[in-house]
Amino acid sequence: MAGDAHDQGCRNLRWSLALMQGLVAGGMRRLVISPGSRSTPLVLAGQQTAGLELTPILDERSAAFFALGLARASGRPVGLVCTSGSALAHWLPAVIEAAESEVPLVLLSADRPPELRGWGANQTIDQTRLFGPFVREFQDPGPAEEGPAALKMMRALGARAAVVSQGPWPGPVHLNLPFREPLVPAGDCIASDLALPSPSPRGESGWGESAPDAARELVSALSGQGLICCGPGIWSPAAAEALWRCAERLGVPVLCDPLSGLRFGPASEQRITRYDSLLRNASLARALRPDWVLRFGRAPVSKTLLGWLADVPTVLVDAGGSWSDPSHDVQLRLRTRPASLCAWLADADQGELASVLADPDWLARWIAAERWVDRLAADYLTQAPWCEAQLIQDLLTHLPDGEGLLCANSMPIRQLDTWSGSRPAPLQLFGNRGASGIDGQTSTLAGLNAAGVPTTALLGDLSFLHDLSGLLLLRGLDRPCIVLNNGGGRIFDYLPQHGLPGFERLWRTPVDVDLGSLVRSCGISHRLVEDSEGFRNALTQSVGGGVIEVRLDGDLSRRIHRDFWSRVRG
Repeated sequence: MAGDAHDQGCRNLRWSLALMQGLVAGGMRRLVISPGSRSTPLVLAGQQTAGLELTPILDERSAAFFALGLARASGRPVGLVCTSGSALAHWLPAVIEAAESEVPLVLLSADRPPELRGWGANQTIDQTRLFGPFVREFQDPGPAEEGPAALKMMRALGARAAVVSQGPWPGPVHLNLPFREPLVPAGDCIASDLALPSPSPRGESGWGESAPDAARELVSALSGQGLICCGPGIWSPAAAEALWRCAERLGVPVLCDPLSGLRFGPASEQRITRYDSLLRNASLARALRPDWVLRFGRAPVSKTLLGWLADVPTVLVDAGGSWSDPSHDVQLRLRTRPASLCAWLADADQGELASVLADPDWLARWIAAERWVDRLAADYLTQAPWCEAQLIQDLLTHLPDGEGLLCANSMPIRQLDTWSGSRPAPLQLFGNRGASGIDGQTSTLAGLNAAGVPTTALLGDLSFLHDLSGLLLLRGLDRPCIVLNNGGGRIFDYLPQHGLPGFERLWRTPVDVDLGSLVRSCGISHRLVEDSEGFRNALTQSVGGGVIEVRLDGDLSRRIHRDFWSRVRG
C-alpha cells in the first residue's frame, strides 16, 4: 500500500479497511453514516470497500431507525457509523428495538483513544458498554496497530460481528473503535493493496435441542385439547408450510398475531385471526379455552388474548436466547428451530402424538367462531360510520401482493389486529413491536423501502410528529405514508386514564400543527382526506408516495369500537 507505514492516518485507514472487509465477508452490504470527524477512517474505508453501499443521514436517531428498517426487510446486517461523544447515545431507542425484535445491526462508534478518556477532553465520554444488555456482543479492540497479525484480527472481528448479529439470537453488536489523530492519511492509502486472506465465516452451530428430542419433550409435557399461538416473528414460506402441516396433523387452531407474518398469504383453514374480538364473548371464551398452548415468537399484540391465556400450561419454542413469557405460564422452553420442530410433528407416528391429538370437534368450533366474527364484522361495518375499521379494510384490499405495510404502535396496530382478518394474497407486515415505542417510524419506513420492499406506512399523528427528521428521508419514496390524525394519543381513550383530571392535556396530548404545511415545506406531497371516497382516491393517486393525512373523529371511533365489541359479547 502506498503511503508512509508510520503515518497514523494511514494506519487508521488500514485498520478500518480490514474491519470493513470482514463485515462484508460476514454478509453486510449497507453502511448508514452520520457525519463527524472522529469517524473519518471508517467513512474512508467504507468508500473504498467493494460491495458496500453507503447512505448518509444527518440525525443519528433517524439513521438508526433507517438501518433498523433496512435490516429487517433485507434480512442482512446493516452497519451504523457515528462519531464520538453523545452521537451514539441517539442510537439507543433503535438499538433497544433491534434487540427486542431480533434485528441484526452492527454499531460502529468512533471514539477518542484511551489516553484522552477521563481527562476532560472535548467530545469524550465513556462509550464502553453504553448499550448494556441490548447488544449481543461488545468489543473494543483499542487504537489501530501495525502489522499483518493486527489487520488479520480486525478482519476476523468484522466477520465475527456480522455473524453474531445474524446468529440463533439475532440482534445488535457494538464495536467501539478509538482512533488517534491524524484521522486523514498523509499518503495515498487505497484498498486494493490490502492483501489479507479471505475468511469464510459461518453461523453458529451445535446450539439448542434437535427437533426430534424437542418434539418428544413437548409431547410428554402436554395432553388434551391445545392450540398454537404465533406472536411477532419471521416465518419463511417453507417454515410456514411446515407449521400448517403440523397444525393439520394435530387438529389444532393457529392464532396468528398481525406481526407473525402468517395472516396474509396462502394458509390452512386453521388460521385464526379474529380472536381479539371473539374472546370478548364470555361463553365462547369458556368453550374455547385450551388445555395447553404451543407458542412461537414474542408476546402477541392483543391484551385480550394474553389475559385469556393466563394460567394455561405453555410450551415456548425459541431458537434464540430470549424468554418471552410476560404471564409466567411457560412450563417448558425448547431452544430449537420452529420449522424443524413443526416438520417433525407433522410427520411423526400416530402413537407418538396420541396425547396431543385434538378431538375433531375442537377445531370445528374454532373455525365456526372465526367465520361468525368475520360475518358479524362485515355486516356491522356496512352500516357503521366510516372510521379506522373501514380504512384498514380498504388499505389491505389496495396493497399489491408481496408489498409491505409498516404499522405504528399504540392504536394503529391494535386497530389492525381487530379489523384486518386475513387475505389470500401475501403481504409483509412490519412493526417496531419489540419495545413498542412510537419513535423512529418514518425513518424505519424509509429503511424498509431502501431494502427493496415497497412499503406503505400506517401511522398515528403523534408517532408521525415524533420523527420529524425522518421526513427528509421520505422524499422520493414511491409508496405513501398514511397519517391517522385523530387528535393525539387515542390509545388512552381505551385505558383507565380516560376521564382523569387534565386527561386531554397530560395524556392525550394533541398537537396543533398544520401537517400539510409541515410536509410540503420538506418537498413532500400532501393529501387531506376525511371520508371513504377521498381515502380510496388518495390511494390510487399516490403511486408517487407522499403523505395522506386522514382526519378522523376519535370520539366517534371509540364509540364504534365499543359498540362492535358489545355486539360480540351479546
